[in-house]
Amino acid sequence: MFGFLKGLGVTLRQLPKKKVTLQYPDVRPEWPERFRGVHRFIPELCIVCNQCARICPTSCISLSGTRDANKKMRIDTYDINFDICILCDLCTEVCPTEAVLMSDTFELATYSRDNLYLDMHWLYNNELAYEQRHPDRVPQTAGEAKEGEA
Repeated sequence: MFGFLKGLGVTLRQLPKKKVTLQYPDVRPEWPERFRGVHRFIPELCIVCNQCARICPTSCISLSGTRDANKKMRIDTYDINFDICILCDLCTEVCPTEAVLMSDTFELATYSRDNLYLDMHWLYNNELAYEQRHPDRVPQTAGEAKEGEA
């Protein structure tokens, strides 16, 4: 009987306190800036150095590129297998041009594993959606930095 009254006391003490539960699909939480969700990719910044694929502990990243007329490497394909990706953030840490970033997107539930192979077009669209959701967090490109200095 004492255990029941003790439990009831805990319940009654919690009733006047503010509720912290969110009605998730309708009300979304505000994620911190360094939240590690699905990758974002900016193809214009990628120099095809392959560091992200080399450091990946699960080898889920594959990319390829070709040289253009100016002898610069341009990205052709950038694919991530989110079936095995552990969202460790190592690929973003080693990227010298910050072409690979993390977003706050995390909902990748699907009925087929084939839908978890995402290419650079999907990742770039994720980047554009992230910029629309968080205009204050958009990284400054090199061209914008030079204009800001002048």
